Amino acid sequence: MFIYIFIGIVIVQRLVELYIAKKNEQWMISQGAIEFGQRHYKVMVLIHTLFFISLLGEMIWNEGNLSSFWPFYLILFILTQVGRVWIITSLGKYWNTKIFVLPEMNVIVKGPYKYFKHPNYVLVTIELIVIPLLFDAFWTLFFFGCLNQLILAIRIPIEEKALKQITNYEEIFPTKKRWARS
Repeated sequence: MFIYIFIGIVIVQRLVELYIAKKNEQWMISQGAIEFGQRHYKVMVLIHTLFFISLLGEMIWNEGNLSSFWPFYLILFILTQVGRVWIITSLGKYWNTKIFVLPEMNVIVKGPYKYFKHPNYVLVTIELIVIPLLFDAFWTLFFFGCLNQLILAIRIPIEEKALKQITNYEEIFPTKKRWARS
């Protein structure tokens, strides 16, 4: 029973986040925001939807068994949710599941964004590891862990390019020249 309650809570949480994202999207567009990465967004949504279907299927296959390390994984999951709230509140109206950028905007560098560039993607990656581990869903972990890294390899460069083009992103996070000669 725990598995269905847990998955239900996570799905409701995601739906609430989509509602917040939609409201933020409307506000951003009204302020003149430009959307980037529309082509990969549908694929990303599909990956996350199929993740839950795969997880439920594998949990049923495993007869709903929890990992023997479930308390540890549950604590990690709760910590990611605290981080998720921190991220959403730090970005406020600028938080979204899509890539919207306001021209001439100053990049937000508060909350976890003070410490590194893409904390939301780090948390999503951790969630896509911890949730399957909680239920010993190793096939889901492997398959969707790989798909998530693939979609992030597409998404992050698009987001960074957009931010560099029309905000002060490069000023805040300067590109390091790795192979520069001295």
